[in-house]
Amino acid sequence: MIRRIRFRERMTAAILSTRRETAPFGLAGGEDAQPGVNMVVRANGADVILKGRDEIALEPGDAIVIATPGGGGFGEPT
Repeated sequence: MIRRIRFRERMTAAILSTRRETAPFGLAGGEDAQPGVNMVVRANGADVILKGRDEIALEPGDAIVIATPGGGGFGEPT
């Protein structure tokens, strides 16, 4: 799931999330999932990658994009 939140006023935003640096693991031979991504897309088009636990000043027109990590696989791949 990908969420995009655009800000209309200047503010500071903080995010607390996991599985950004390490991928969710699979079980019983299943493959690992893709890790999540947090980033800010500035009103001028510049991208700023955020850590799993981060804080950033935002200006009007900036957007936070949150890509939720996937779930690890289960069982032997076929």
